[in-house]
Parts: sequence; C-alpha cells; structure tokens
Amino acid sequence: MKLSKHQRTALTWGAVAIAGLLLLWLLAPVLAPFIAAMVLAYALAPAVQTLVDRRVPRSLAVLIVELLFALALLALLLLVLPILSKELPALREQIPVLAKAANDRVSPWLAQYGIYLQLDPASIKAFVLKYLDANLEEWLATVLSSARIGGSFLLAFVGNAVLLPVVLFYLLDDWPGLIERARRLVPPSARESVGSFLQDCDATLGQYLRGQLLVMGALAVFYSTGLALARFDLALPIGVFTGLAVFIPYLGFGLGLLLALLAGLLQFGSFYGVAAVAVVFGIGQLLESFVLTPRFVGERIGMSPLMVIFALLAFGHLLGFVGVLIALPLSAVAAVAARRLHRAYLSSSLFT
Repeated sequence: MKLSKHQRTALTWGAVAIAGLLLLWLLAPVLAPFIAAMVLAYALAPAVQTLVDRRVPRSLAVLIVELLFALALLALLLLVLPILSKELPALREQIPVLAKAANDRVSPWLAQYGIYLQLDPASIKAFVLKYLDANLEEWLATVLSSARIGGSFLLAFVGNAVLLPVVLFYLLDDWPGLIERARRLVPPSARESVGSFLQDCDATLGQYLRGQLLVMGALAVFYSTGLALARFDLALPIGVFTGLAVFIPYLGFGLGLLLALLAGLLQFGSFYGVAAVAVVFGIGQLLESFVLTPRFVGERIGMSPLMVIFALLAFGHLLGFVGVLIALPLSAVAAVAARRLHRAYLSSSLFT
C-alpha cells in the first residue's frame, strides 16, 4: 500500500516523538532542570514578547518577567511562613496531649474488638522534645540522614536551583531564534503540514494552561471557604497555598493537607480539626479529580477524565516527578497527533 505525503509525514513525526520520549526516559534525572526551564520558557514567552512589542529591550524584558515570576514564587512561599511560625511553637506542647487523648479514647474502643493498643505519652513526649528542641542544623541533618539522601541530594538541589533561572534566561532571550532554527530543521516540503500541527499543539497547550489556572483559582476559593466555615484561623493562607500548589500534582495537595492537619490539631486540640480537614480536603480532592480537572483541563485538550488520570499515572511511573509535571502538556500534543493520524487513517486507500 502506497502512503500519501501527509501519511508519511505523520509517521515520520510519530517516530521522532517516540525517539524523543525514549531519550527523555533515559536522561530524565539529568534533563530535569532543562525540561522545567523549557516548560517555563514556553509559558512565559508571551509575557516577554508583550514587553518587547512595547519597545523594551529583549534582555531587559526577560529579566523583568523572570523577576516577577520569582516574586510570585516567593509570595507563595510567604503564605506558608505565617502558618509555620504559628504552628511550630505550639507543636511541641500539643503532640503529647493529643497522644494521651488518643490513648484514652481509642484504646478502650479497640479493646472491645480484641485489639489492644497502648500509646506511651511519656515516650512520645521525650521523642518530641528530642527533635523539636534541636536547632535547625541538627533537625535538617536528622531528616536528611533518615531519608538516606545525604549531601549529594542537597548539592544537586542547590545546583538545579541555580541552573534553572540561568537556563530559563537564555531560553527566553533567544526564544525567537530557537523557534526559527527549529523551523529550518524541517524540510521545506513538510513545513506547511508541520507548521499546522504545531499551531494546533500551541492552541491546545494554551487551553491547558488557561484551564489549569481556572482549576487553581477554583480550588483556592474552595479550600479557603471550607476551612473558614470550619472556623480555622489560618483558613486563607492554607486555602490559597493549597489551591495554587495543586499545579504540582499530588505534592501540592499533600503539602496543603499536612499544613491543614497541623493547624487543625494545634488550634482545636481535638479530633474535630482532623475530621474537618478530612471532610474539606476529601471533597476538594473529589471536586478536583472528577469535576474541575476533567472539565477545565481534560475537555479543553480533548482528553476524557480517564485519559487524564491514566496520563498522570503513566508519565509519573516512567519519568518520576518530571513525568508528573509534563504529563498533561505532552498528552495534549499526543492528542493532537492522534487526531491527525486518525483522520489520515480514515482517508487512506485502505477504505477505498
């Protein structure tokens, strides 16, 4: 069967995509800061171009946009500081009290079913005093040692933190040149079809980013409102932080949940705080997974809810944390390619 020009082009780019994913899988640990920089450069390039169109020198425009982005991240971090500054001083005193309350209430109930569990408040208090009385350096060393990640992890983290903004600056500064050089790599006969494909991908990814922003905003409002109705003093910073941090799947939700649990335990000193957090965050997770993400993200990039969940799990399994970050953007590109291949398949001579 003789393939048409469009079919050959589609198959060629399919092979290139598979080769790229294989290379990404093999070099994922090394490429992590570069991949993150590429994703950020794609997202921030329109802002840089807006400033350039207003006659701001490109390098200065890149510095302004990168600085504003860094300030936004810093503002997100500052949301956590009041939470920690209020929770940590009370944490040492409350944990032994909560352990004793749990022992007095839960142990008799479990004993009715033949389960005998006794907590030792004295040992828990000694453990808390040992670790929460330690200074920051000792506590950090203990965490690193217990996680078995050591100095090499810390060095890699600091190196990536320094490398990322540098790579991002050079990518944004040379973004039009990169696009042009990439276009020249495509044979002239295929530039029209490839250009059309990339325009579809760009539109789809734009829909993804806008949909993700809608999800983040809706969840920030939901968690803030839910925790406020539950009478949490730190409802606003915890709710906003959790809503914005869900951009990082799983990790953002987990950090927000941990902060909310600590706030609930320390403020109320009872299991009401735990129950309230369980209800608010349980509903929030269901709302995100089955309503917001499928509707505002999945539908906008042409993916069903089941495909969204599968993409997150599959890319996370193959590429780890980097895979979770790029799962939906790459899936959006794959969805565009799949639709084009499907149209080419249906119009092929196999059915004529």
